[in-house]
Amino acid sequence: MEIQNVKDTVRQIFTEYLTTNGHRKTPERYAILETIYSIDGHFDIDALYSRMMEQRKFRVSRATLYNTIILLINARLVIKHQFGASSQYEKSYNRETHHHQICTQCGKVTEFQNGELQHAIEETKLNRFQLSHYSLYIYGLCSKCARANKRKKINNNNKKEK
Repeated sequence: MEIQNVKDTVRQIFTEYLTTNGHRKTPERYAILETIYSIDGHFDIDALYSRMMEQRKFRVSRATLYNTIILLINARLVIKHQFGASSQYEKSYNRETHHHQICTQCGKVTEFQNGELQHAIEETKLNRFQLSHYSLYIYGLCSKCARANKRKKINNNNKKEK
């Protein structure tokens, strides 16, 4: 029941945003919102497009997706992340604060929570600025890529010794 309450609430927030800003309330926009709020984690436009075509049998163009995503970002219902060269999105309403680890080799994005880190950021006094939300990205190598690099280095060293 909680999921349906969230979907009803975000629908109302989006309706208010569209009304206040003079945008049309189209079935496509609401279908996009509904689909986004059924996705766990991050997604890109291609994944959203595919999901809508498969599950909802709803035809929307990529242009409609991009335009609606902008409206949803402005309504604070979706967050855009730039992970390297890739733009990814995620729902933002009723979400726990989390941080992101991005592998610079394979591009894998992992979410994690750290209470101490969150508390430190939220308690930081910012000069002439009131914090509303934040995103934290930590770049490095995931364990899989680090192991692969280590094996590759060992193999290269063994070849040089021969």
